[in-house]
Amino acid sequence: MTTPTAPTPSAPPEICRINAVPLAAMIRRREVSAREVMAAYLDHIAAVNPAVNAIVSLRPREELLAEAEAADGAVARGDDVGPLHGLPQAIKDLAMTRGLRTTMGSPLFADQVPDTDAIFVARMRAAGAIIIGKTNVPEFGYGSNSYNPVFGLTRNAWDPSRIGGGSSGGAGVALAMRMLPVADGSDMGGSLRNPAAFNNVFGFRPSQGRVPSDGLDPFYGQLPTDGPMGRSAEDVAMLLSVQAGYDKRAPLSLEDPGYRFEDRLGRPAKALRFGWLGDLGGHLPFEPGVLDVCGGALDLLRQTGSSVEPARVDFDPERLWRAFVVLRQHSVGGRHDDAWRDPAKRALLKPEAQWEIEGSHRLTALDVYKAGVDRGAWYRAFTALFDTYDFLLIPAAQVFPFDAATTWPREIAGRAMDSYHRWMEVVVGATMAGCPAISVPAGFSKDGLPMGLQVIGPPRGDLEVLRAAALYEAACPWIGRLPPLLGGAA
Repeated sequence: MTTPTAPTPSAPPEICRINAVPLAAMIRRREVSAREVMAAYLDHIAAVNPAVNAIVSLRPREELLAEAEAADGAVARGDDVGPLHGLPQAIKDLAMTRGLRTTMGSPLFADQVPDTDAIFVARMRAAGAIIIGKTNVPEFGYGSNSYNPVFGLTRNAWDPSRIGGGSSGGAGVALAMRMLPVADGSDMGGSLRNPAAFNNVFGFRPSQGRVPSDGLDPFYGQLPTDGPMGRSAEDVAMLLSVQAGYDKRAPLSLEDPGYRFEDRLGRPAKALRFGWLGDLGGHLPFEPGVLDVCGGALDLLRQTGSSVEPARVDFDPERLWRAFVVLRQHSVGGRHDDAWRDPAKRALLKPEAQWEIEGSHRLTALDVYKAGVDRGAWYRAFTALFDTYDFLLIPAAQVFPFDAATTWPREIAGRAMDSYHRWMEVVVGATMAGCPAISVPAGFSKDGLPMGLQVIGPPRGDLEVLRAAALYEAACPWIGRLPPLLGGAA
């Protein structure tokens, strides 16, 4: 993979630096037009996207400007408009988008154009979003490195010689590069949290069932979920308000909470108590520097008046990992089994996808049952910690963004990785417990590479997690820092 020629660093247009909630308010107050916003974003995308390849399937400029002008017309008439009204949006390329190419990063679906939207996409449209294109992903979302044979590799916003993360890699990079004001993503094995960590933005995995999804089958135990990413906790909360709420097509989805998350982000009434999980008692290897960077983030939390104490889960982490692998293979393997059984199509599946499918063939019903039992035991052990702590903390990744020529790390700190996703084991705990977890920007390595810290709350504690993220954000000095490609400090 060759590195593209980097453009001369230049600051993004001022419009593109404004966060989503205040920008949408400016459109509603007619302080700026949706057409101006769209033109600024499209110009900026044209200037910087070639260096990182985050946004794909971009729609024609004239169509998008016409839709923006229609959005301005609605405001001028005094129509009741939504919280995303007039904002450019690019949808993760795993989610169905009506009339817009949805490839899932696979040559098997390179020309797929759905005739319906995913549930959350329809809700974003109804809230006024103007969908400009898609954000890049790894093939079928497998792996935390967004490369595929359809669109190629998405590169890191802070160092394009390194990966941008995944599977919501295009979304995370586009946010950091100010090519989107807010973004959607999805997460089974850290796909909202890892790219947020690698690009100095926020990525929120909601509680199990909070965001209904007809694209990620709810009958597979809801290991995956859709969710929001953003440059601020407020923007993440706003998009969650749009995405969340019961839908009969998703029978395990939760009812609407009856309020907007972004309206309730005030400072917590009491000092918060955080439990620091660290490396799970030596179980998880980390690249040198990761724990140090996260330690700095813990100090910021202490400066808010919160306490941070070491915490331990009374559960074997290896047992948890084995259960996750079984349940994941049971879920995703079956989804692509028909393609695997066709030799011509099998040749078009990435090796990691074939590994998942072939693993599913070896599973028995008893294997799946036992993994479910283990998941239940993990849930009880993990959530018991919330009797002592308000939130749990753990890094959002085990390595810093790595070289773009590498598909996935084969070892960390001298310890061999036995699968393409073992290097992201740190995210599995929240997934398996169905807990809300947000990756907040933790700081930078000595080489200027971002890292994230997971803040995990009790089941259905989405609002509380967002409040904790907002508290942290107010104390964090590097939230608004621009990448070097945008003229920020290297």
